Amino acid sequence: MSVVSSLPGRRGADMLRRAWDSDIAYSFRQSKVTMVAAAVTLVYFVFALFAPWIAPHDPYDLSSVSLMDSFMPPVWEEGGDPRFLLGSDDQGRGILSTIIYGSRISLAVGFASVIFAAVLGVTLGLIAGYAGGAVDAFIMRVAEVQLSFPAILIALLIDGVARGVLGNEAQGDIAYFVIILSIGLSFWVQYARTVRGSCMVEKNKEYVQAARVIGVRPALVVFRHVLPNVLGPVLVIATITLALAIITEATLSFLGVGVPPTSPSLGTMIRIGNDFLFSGEWWITIFPGVALAVLVLAVNLLGDWLRDALNPKLR
Repeated sequence: MSVVSSLPGRRGADMLRRAWDSDIAYSFRQSKVTMVAAAVTLVYFVFALFAPWIAPHDPYDLSSVSLMDSFMPPVWEEGGDPRFLLGSDDQGRGILSTIIYGSRISLAVGFASVIFAAVLGVTLGLIAGYAGGAVDAFIMRVAEVQLSFPAILIALLIDGVARGVLGNEAQGDIAYFVIILSIGLSFWVQYARTVRGSCMVEKNKEYVQAARVIGVRPALVVFRHVLPNVLGPVLVIATITLALAIITEATLSFLGVGVPPTSPSLGTMIRIGNDFLFSGEWWITIFPGVALAVLVLAVNLLGDWLRDALNPKLR
């Protein structure tokens, strides 16, 4: 009985040992920059996930916010308050707390946008690569047309159409869905083009031909046999696109067409602070800007490492 019960634990230990000795894990351990970037990204995720317990204050709890505390400088400057380590904004909200909660919103919108773009792009790429012919030509022409426009312009167009159809009041209720849709539709092309190229290579291999011969349906061939073999590049694109999605969300929020002002992200905080930058309250915009830059840099470094680690030519 003890021998049988110890088998799952032994298998788990063997799997962890193989993962630790893999080429990707070795590449990760050899890159100090990647390890620092991973640690910084992990800190952001932990702070975002446990924001209600980590943040000194709840910046969106009106009962705990007072206008008498507005424009407090950082604690190390004259007039600083120990309650607000990085100062406070025009509404008396602590900058540190708003950064923690703002990072939570930025990461949530970025992740949701990347998932939507990946699902849409991978599906269309598989269809185009496997079907070929007119279907492939139509999907790729649409992708090429979209590539001729900047992503931020497409996001602004979709957001403007949503505001025009739904109205500003109704749009505020579904603002998160609109911005996720806007950003997701801006980045699906990269997934579709990459997956299409990989699918065109994989569909001519023996295992796919064998699946066709035994009568497996095309949909099952694509998603059961082809898809697992094209996920490597998708993971790299998703990591890099996450940083782009966060930047795009911050840009839209800075322009006033992003998430609602009642729950601002890092981009909204930078926009608010920009109004007071030249009057001396520099901390309102500088600290959120630094937080955004560090987050995007860390995610980009992870994406660069993952791209190199998954490239067999660089091993």
